[in-house]
Amino acid sequence: MYRAPGRAGNSLTQQPGKWAAACTYEDIRLVASCLDEKDHEVKLQALNTLKAFSSIRKFRIKIQEYIPKVLELVTSTWDSETHAAGLRLLNGLPLPDHLHPLLRRAVPALLDFLQTDGTLAQVQVLKLLVKMAQKEDLLYDILNCQVQPDFLSLLQPSQPGELLREMLLLVEALNAGCRSAAYRAARRQHGERSLHAALFGDGSRLADRLLAAFAHPEEEVQLRACKVILGLRLRKEDADTTTADADAGDATLSSHSFDTTFGASFESPFFSGGEDVC
Repeated sequence: MYRAPGRAGNSLTQQPGKWAAACTYEDIRLVASCLDEKDHEVKLQALNTLKAFSSIRKFRIKIQEYIPKVLELVTSTWDSETHAAGLRLLNGLPLPDHLHPLLRRAVPALLDFLQTDGTLAQVQVLKLLVKMAQKEDLLYDILNCQVQPDFLSLLQPSQPGELLREMLLLVEALNAGCRSAAYRAARRQHGERSLHAALFGDGSRLADRLLAAFAHPEEEVQLRACKVILGLRLRKEDADTTTADADAGDATLSSHSFDTTFGASFESPFFSGGEDVC
């Protein structure tokens, strides 16, 4: 395993500023080459070392060259430690547009990991999905990806606070994307088992999960749930406005999912403004 000059290998991930001046782009290349090693611990050390290097501006662009390799490493294994380390690295880097096709192909694996990994990896998956959801050309691929029937169990109040916060951030980002004029104009169709169906489709229990989030002891979880609720109310108002302005045929099509999903759960005083909970 590569070691920085004069330092033990594990010190690379602790105080990069002290040894950065002695490192070069060749050091980055040598560390990245360790991603091809068969030894699991060597790969983890390489990912953590690149993460440390990525905190230094002059190395960040160079490390971006290895994003395809890191994505391949993450998505080709079921090892939760590799997922956490690799995604932590990716979450600290910009995601250039030319990498969007690679990210698009990684979406099914990322959602699988979200539903099967431990909390550390799940949080990193969510952070990456939130970044990707803010990219207009990746939004549909995330929303239309298939998920397991119990996907919303990730929003149960018994989940760790950090996981709930990131899950709520993802729901907020996806809802905001669906509200955008471009996405609404595209009139996208979503599969019955898609993430969109689980969150916003007929029979979704999202409203129940959001209400339950107010039982969580962390105030930040409660505040994030409140922000999601407000965003969903705005989205329903958008749909109602569209219904009022469009002809009858178009109006029925554009408002159907909102009325069936939120018509019962979100018409209580809690969502209509009868109680000021936020």
